[in-house]
Amino acid sequence: MDEIAYRIRHSQRARRVRVTVDGARGVEVVLPRRATEHDAVAAIRELRPWIERQLRQLDRAHATVRARGDRVPYLDELLEIDPERGRRRVHRSGCRLLTPSGAELVPAVERWYKRAARDEIAPRLDAACARAQTSYSSLSIRGQRTRWASCSRGGAMSFNWRLLLAPERVLDYVIWHEVCHLHVMDHSPRFWSLLASHCPEYREPKGWLRRHGATLVLPGERQASARRSAA
Repeated sequence: MDEIAYRIRHSQRARRVRVTVDGARGVEVVLPRRATEHDAVAAIRELRPWIERQLRQLDRAHATVRARGDRVPYLDELLEIDPERGRRRVHRSGCRLLTPSGAELVPAVERWYKRAARDEIAPRLDAACARAQTSYSSLSIRGQRTRWASCSRGGAMSFNWRLLLAPERVLDYVIWHEVCHLHVMDHSPRFWSLLASHCPEYREPKGWLRRHGATLVLPGERQASARRSAA
C-alpha cells in the first residue's frame, strides 16, 4: 500500500487533529498545541479512505479545469475569456468575456462574477422567499473556500459567487436550501422534508455539488480544500 505524503502544521487555535486535502498544498495535518506527530500518523491512518477519495476527486477536478482551456462556466453556459491589453474592467459580449490581461485577469474576472452573482441570486432569493412565505434581512456575496452559502438566525443570507460556475439547477438548489433554513435552522428530518416540498429533485444537485465542487474555480486558481477531523 502506497504511503500518503503529508505535511504537519501546528496551530494554537486548533482544538482537535484536523486533516485538509488541498488542490495546491496536498494533504496537511493540523495539530493542536499538545498533539504529537504520532497523532498525525494516527489521523492519516484513520482517515485514509476519505483522503484517497478526496485526492481522486482533486485529480478529476484538475483534469476538468484543464479541459476548459480559456473558457469559464456561467450557470449553463461556457464563456470564452478574451484578454485585451489596457482593459481595466470585465465586459461580457455574448459568449465572450472581454477582460484585462496579465496579472489583473483573475481578480477582475472574480469581481465581475461577484457583481453578476448578486444580479442572479437576489431575484431568485426574493421569489423563493415569497413562495415560502418568509423573508431575509440582508444578502452578501462572498468567496469562501469551504462554504457555498449560509443563513443566520437573524435572516442574514450569504452566497458564494462560485455558484455561478455551477449548473443553474445547483444554484437554485442552494438558494432553496438556505430559504428553508429561515424556517428550520438545523438539518433535521423536518428540514429535509420542507426542502423536498419546494425542491423535489434536490438530491441530484446536492450530489453534483459534493462531487464537482472542487471544479468551481477560475483558470489559474487552485481548487478548494476539503477538511476532516479525526475522532
